[in-house]
Formats: sequence, C-alpha cells, structure tokens
Amino acid sequence: MPEAGHAEAGRAEAGRGKERLGRGKGRLVRGEGRPRRPAGHAADWDAVSSPPSYPPFVEAARRRLAELPPLWVDAALTAVILLAQLWPLLTGVSSTGRPWDWWGYAVAAGASLPLVWRRRAPVAVLVTSLCVGALYDLADDVARQPIWYGATVAFYTVAARSPRWKRLVMLVVTLVGGMLVVGSSETALRGVIVFVAAYAVGRATATSRAHAAALEERAARLERERQVEAERAAERERARIARDMHDILAHAVSLMVVQAEAGPVVVRSNPARAEAAFDAIAAAGRDAMTQLRRMLGVLKEGEAPRVPQPTVEDLPTLAEQVTGAGLDVTFSTTGEPRPLAPDCAVAAYRITQEALTNTVKHAGARRADIRLTWENGSLMIDITDDGRGAGRALPSGGNGLIGMRERAAACGGVATAGPRQDGPGYRVSVRLPVAGS
Repeated sequence: MPEAGHAEAGRAEAGRGKERLGRGKGRLVRGEGRPRRPAGHAADWDAVSSPPSYPPFVEAARRRLAELPPLWVDAALTAVILLAQLWPLLTGVSSTGRPWDWWGYAVAAGASLPLVWRRRAPVAVLVTSLCVGALYDLADDVARQPIWYGATVAFYTVAARSPRWKRLVMLVVTLVGGMLVVGSSETALRGVIVFVAAYAVGRATATSRAHAAALEERAARLERERQVEAERAAERERARIARDMHDILAHAVSLMVVQAEAGPVVVRSNPARAEAAFDAIAAAGRDAMTQLRRMLGVLKEGEAPRVPQPTVEDLPTLAEQVTGAGLDVTFSTTGEPRPLAPDCAVAAYRITQEALTNTVKHAGARRADIRLTWENGSLMIDITDDGRGAGRALPSGGNGLIGMRERAAACGGVATAGPRQDGPGYRVSVRLPVAGS
C-alpha cells in the first residue's frame, strides 16, 4: 500500500575538525579543545550513522513522495481505488453478468471516497467502508463487484496510525463481523487473510516510522550535545589563552615598570647598575614581544606548529630574569626529579612566574625563594618572599591568584596562597602530580 512521508534517519557525526580562536571569530587553537563524542553514547552514534539504505531510484521516489502534501497523495490513492472498483463497469458487465445500476455506482463511491480523510479519521473511514460493504453484500439482485479494496486500505491505515486499543477493537470487530455477514466460505477466508495482511503491513509501517523518528530525535540530541561540547571546548580554550597572555604581559610589564621607576635613582647613584637596569627592561620587552608574536601566529589561519611552552625545567632561567630586575631570587631542588605531564610542567612554570610577578608588583619584597621538592609521587613548589620592602603596589586585575588555582586544578593539583606563618612575607604553595603516579 502506498504511504507518504516515511521519515528518514538523520546522520550526525561528532565534528573533530581543526577549529581556531582568532580574528574575532572564536576559533579554537589547532589541536586544543576539540569537541569529543559525548561519553556513553557510542552505541547511539553507531545507530545514527547506519540508517537503512535503499536503491537510488527508490530513495529518489521516496523523497519526492515525502515532499508532496499528504492530501494530494490520499486523493490520488482514492482515485486509484475508485477506478479499481469501477473496473467492471468499464469492461461492460459485473462478475454475475447482471447490468449495472445506480446502486453499483453508489457503492463504489461510498467505499472509496472516504479514503481522502483516512489520515485525519482512520477509524471513521474504516467503519464507513465496512458498513457500505456489508450493506452491499446483504443486498439481493444486484450486480456483484469488488468493493473491499477501500476497506483494506482503511484497515491498513488504522493499523499504522491509530492507538493500540482502537486497532485491536477494529481488528476483532472486522474479523468477527466479516465471518458473520459473509458466512463460512472460501471467499470469507480470503477476505480474512487480506485484512490480516493489511493489518500486519500497517503495523510494520508504524514500527518503521517510529524507528526512523527515534533515530532523527537521537541524531538531533547528539548534535545538540556536540554543539554544547564544542562551545565548552571553545570557552576552555579562550580561558587558557587569556591566562597565557596575562602571565606573559603581567610578568614582563611588571619587571619593566619596577626597573623604570628605579631608573632615575639608580642613574644618579650607580650609573653602571643603571645601564644593567635598562638592559633588563629591553630584555623583558623583547621576551614578551617574542612570546606574544608566537601566540598570535598560532591564532592565525594556517598550519603553524604549536608554540613551545616554558616548563619546570626553565624555572632557573626565570629566577635569573627576576634577579636581574632587582629582586634577589634563590632556587633550590630537593629529591629526584621525575617527568611531569606536559600540562603540569607548563602549569609549574606559569604559577611560579605569576607568584614572582605578584611579589614584584605588590609585596615590595627584597628576597624571594623558590623551592622544588619531589616526593611521594608529586612535586611541591614553594615560593616565598620576605615582604619587608615598602614599594608602591601596581594596579592588579585580580586574576592572578584565580589563574594559579585554575592551572593547578586543571592538571589534578592544588595551589594555595597566603601570608607566611613563620615570619613576614607571602607564600604560594603548589602540589602537582607526577606522570604515572
């Protein structure tokens, strides 16, 4: 039986293309923050990715049929059924040899025309077709003609579109009523078989339609989840880039400002040291420009390699840079160094850099100590200062301490900051897990 509008299963695949944050379009940096398939939905993705396939010409016909208005399809179906029931008239006589009269035309129309409304009122259409057929079979001295085509289509529609209780009621009424009216005969048996077949085809169509709708709903749900995951990945990437830029600029600018403010005094008291201070300002500016240039290069379109990030191995160099800016920094290591995960190695450097930057900007300290302790499958980093200076504090955006905690938490560690308990000054403590621990 023709049926319009068999829904197709949607396809949905988790996009893992290379997106970027940059040029004001919120793109993801290459290789970072790629959306992943939502956990626990592997079977869903396999189901959505494997919809039923049909030959090309069948698929094209189904698409064209689905695009037509349902009323047009039902009208065409009604015309076909009416033509089939009027066929004896077109061939001249009925199956009994009696001539046609007005009763035959009325029966053909009454059993066929209601099919136009079969989608809106399937049970009413079926009842009408059955009543017309029953009256026709009970009538005497009329030309016999096939009038059950319409009832068969209506029965299929009830099976495909009506609630379960209506389907079962109409199935029982139709089969029992048909046997009582027609009687026990080979013709009645054929009619029962036809109706049962129509019911089975209708249920198969309904099951297929429900399966296709479930696939489409699942595909839409997974697509929504993929979009949410992509947005979260983009947000995480934006936060990471913001932290990196904050660390680079805040550290370099703080050193430059401190050296520049001390410059007039040092020039008068110690010209040789003043020259070193100016060299430190220039070096800090060049280093910041180099790191920013590399980062912006990655944000642009293209296949630029990942920017090399400083790690825990670069902490001695960081201590030397800050010492050149006028703060006496010591660096020490206890225990046997072990490999860190890449994100933990970068976090160790950035957190230490931010702690020293805060010391230069706000603490007015003269001395800072960096102590690394490798023990119990973790790396402990302690950054302390004496906080005895009285330098003027620089403005703060308030993101430094938050950024340190976020960096540590992102790689499974923890960072704390606060006044020292053993004397004046400030202390930042970080615990990071060692790779494989």
